[in-house]
Amino acid sequence: MSKQTVKKPIPTFKTQAQERVYWESDPHGQDATAHLDWAKAKKVKLPNLRPTTKTISLRLPQHLLDSIKVAANARDVPYQSLIKVWLQEKLHSH
Repeated sequence: MSKQTVKKPIPTFKTQAQERVYWESDPHGQDATAHLDWAKAKKVKLPNLRPTTKTISLRLPQHLLDSIKVAANARDVPYQSLIKVWLQEKLHSH
């Protein structure tokens, strides 16, 4: 048997200062979970999020880099993007 709790309504504030005082009113801050009803939560999609990237340093022979740049230029894409696509394709093919 699950315990059902009554969710506290969030008060209406006239100013941001009043709201700040409310949420900071006890030493640990107000517990926002007392106001949330997870049964009413909805999943959202965030289509504009980009995966986190990490900058690396990769030494390539100049002739190889030149060839990659030519291939990227022929496809009208940045050479670094083409390298990422090729790496991804190779990874998925194995």
